[in-house]
Amino acid sequence: MTRHDPALLSAALLGAERALNQAILLAPTSHRELEALSGTLLGIEVTSLELTLYLELVPGAEVRLLHHCEEKPTAFVRGSIEDFTALIASDDPAATLINSGIELQGSSASLIHLQQVISGMDIDWEAPLVERLGDVMGHQIAEALRSVFSWGEGARKSLKRQMSEYLLEEGRLTPPKLELEHFFEGVQTLSMQVERAQAKVERLMAKAASRRTQ
Repeated sequence: MTRHDPALLSAALLGAERALNQAILLAPTSHRELEALSGTLLGIEVTSLELTLYLELVPGAEVRLLHHCEEKPTAFVRGSIEDFTALIASDDPAATLINSGIELQGSSASLIHLQQVISGMDIDWEAPLVERLGDVMGHQIAEALRSVFSWGEGARKSLKRQMSEYLLEEGRLTPPKLELEHFFEGVQTLSMQVERAQAKVERLMAKAASRRTQ
């Protein structure tokens, strides 16, 4: 069983948290988008390290990195360090994700939105983690964090490339680039709308069940 020094881990996460918040301050657009996600809690479990981390968005567009949290995450990502590393190195993140051991739970819309914002920032995850936890552990945790916030963008680009190739080669079609962009945005928007509708149905079913038991 892997044991982690809580004091060292807290100090390392605090350093990474500062790096992330500094990057947010230097990106006004990201700051506004993260403010809209206030209250989101993301859980990340690295199974091979027996380690779970939490990223919480608090008012003011600030981020907190925690190694313990009692609240239920908005979204949860679970996988081994090998799974996360493979995603970073993959030329086809969408296919790699599907065939990996990575599990996604909770609100995929919140996770996708968060990924889109953070993936556009230049964040040095590694330096503060390596400083406190050493080269091996610090690098592995940094790889997991980089992967969580980069695979979404990579998978989106992979999907766009594959669909563009099909339309242009298999379908012998040449739709304008702007139309393709609108189409891909529509696909993502529809996905989020379906998820919100599903959540609403689940809430209505829960209310109905509660009334029947009263």
